[in-house]
Amino acid sequence: MDIAKLTDTQTLRREEAARRLHEIADELASGNGFVIERDGIRFDVAVPDEVRMKVEVEIESDEREIEIELTW
Repeated sequence: MDIAKLTDTQTLRREEAARRLHEIADELASGNGFVIERDGIRFDVAVPDEVRMKVEVEIESDEREIEIELTW
């Protein structure tokens, strides 16, 4: 059972997607955890020093997907 869940899907230019990924990486590297705000709700997630990272690439005839998942 989820205590909280946020799913956010947007269409962005490639450069904007890269900028957002950099922001997430910078927050993780800072050691301060990860903060995201949507619709007036603030998610403040503590991230430990070690995480499991899964990178998945799917190629279909009409769509490509890269999924990056961090768990702990």
